[in-house]
Amino acid sequence: MLTSKLALGSSQHLVSSSVRSSERKRRTAEQMRSMIYTKMSWSRAFLTCWVLLLVQPLCLDAVPISIDKTKVKEPEKAPEEPPANVDTGLHYDRYLREVIDFLEKDQHFREKLHNTDMEDIKQGKLAKELDFVSHHVRTKLDELKRQEVSRLRTLIKAKQDLEGGNDIAVDHQALLKQFEYVNHMNPHTFEVDDLDRLIKSATKDLENYDKERHEEFKKYEMMKEHDRREHLKTLDEQERQKEEEHYEEMRKKHADHPKVNHPGSQNQLKEVWEEADGLDPEDFDPKTFFNLHDTNGDGFFDEQELEALFTKELEKIYDPTNEEDDMVEMEEERLRMREHVMNEVDSNKDRLVSLDEFLVATKKKEFLEPDSWETLEQNQAYTDEEMREFEEHLAQQEQDLNLKAVDLQKQRDELERQQQELNAQKIELQQAVEHMERLKSQKVDPPPEVHVEGNAVPEAHEVDNQLHAQQDPQVQGHQAAPQVPEVPQDTAQDHNEHHNQNLAQQGVPQTHQDLPPGHHQAAQDQHSLP
Repeated sequence: MLTSKLALGSSQHLVSSSVRSSERKRRTAEQMRSMIYTKMSWSRAFLTCWVLLLVQPLCLDAVPISIDKTKVKEPEKAPEEPPANVDTGLHYDRYLREVIDFLEKDQHFREKLHNTDMEDIKQGKLAKELDFVSHHVRTKLDELKRQEVSRLRTLIKAKQDLEGGNDIAVDHQALLKQFEYVNHMNPHTFEVDDLDRLIKSATKDLENYDKERHEEFKKYEMMKEHDRREHLKTLDEQERQKEEEHYEEMRKKHADHPKVNHPGSQNQLKEVWEEADGLDPEDFDPKTFFNLHDTNGDGFFDEQELEALFTKELEKIYDPTNEEDDMVEMEEERLRMREHVMNEVDSNKDRLVSLDEFLVATKKKEFLEPDSWETLEQNQAYTDEEMREFEEHLAQQEQDLNLKAVDLQKQRDELERQQQELNAQKIELQQAVEHMERLKSQKVDPPPEVHVEGNAVPEAHEVDNQLHAQQDPQVQGHQAAPQVPEVPQDTAQDHNEHHNQNLAQQGVPQTHQDLPPGHHQAAQDQHSLP
């Protein structure tokens, strides 16, 4: 251990010395260039540039000139950015991280956060410190809460639109109750209750998050087995036998791998120390190992940093280029390893491993003499009963989908029938419009009309009147007068007046004036008889 520390310290000293030497060389070269440029004239500028290009390599290798370090300013170091937070997988992950980031900007709250254990945080003691943060932080938290409530309402509205319930009034307050991490009754200000809700909800949801991942993996494995069985049903006996033999061969090939060390054991960590860190396994030091793999330097192993320690073990079992290795199973194996180490090492159950917890775990028997680790192929993710229920559920889903498909097909046929009717009506309407357009283009005149005493009567009506007159018993005794050609109304009136005057001179009574039109000629002929 001491040897490794000294070697590490000497190597760092050599590196720092070489860096300082090269820095002095660079500064010396810059000073020489500035002196030459100030003394030379513009006429020799081009030639001097070529001289500098030739002299510069020699200057870099030359012995550095002593420089007054009191007059030289060291380059300012850029402030180190805090490590990026890892996505927790929660649907309100962004809101959670933004709230914590702004709270940590307050010095008082940051000190309380670092000095409070997880149990006090879960009990809400940390949330009460919100009353002591600065006004600027509280204002920003109010804004974040309003944005989050608005986001949730948008999600509710979008879900309603997808379900086709646009005409249904939405009770946003009732729907917001399902989001326990935010106080929906006060959507404008961020209070102590909001922080308490957020911490408790995040703690509970993170604990259930791994369970949900296990359930998803179980469904994945059962679906994979179901698809394999369904595929076998489509094969004949000979092909089915070949497929079964290939399946067993792949299983045996996947199980044939080097021994997997117990996660979090001394052998497993030493293997990382040697292969990943390139250090002597005999000089393994738990504290040094912890500092090397605490990548964000916060003094804790979080879940992601722990899972990174198991990469070497997982590479023994899974290879993405092999047909028999499933990368989804590899991630499930990684999750199992991390959960196992957390259960053994994380004593306060805050989902973080502190240096003290890690050092205590390295002294336990499980760390020094661990049991063998059983991989996934040795532990089936589901039982036969779960597989049977899963297939029954799939069969029911398939039946429901078939019924919906039949119903949708009927709706489609009905819509097609209605569309055909609409198309037929459209064609008839177009034909009628085309017929009217043809009539307009031919300019067909309307049928002639008969004008008698100012009343326009069609010829067909005049013929009907004549037929009626012939059938009238009062007119049957009289001889039908010949048809008088149609004359204009004014001319006919003058002609009648002139005829009446002639009759008056002859002493014929003008009793025919009361006769209806059309009988004047008959009456005139009757009076002219001897």
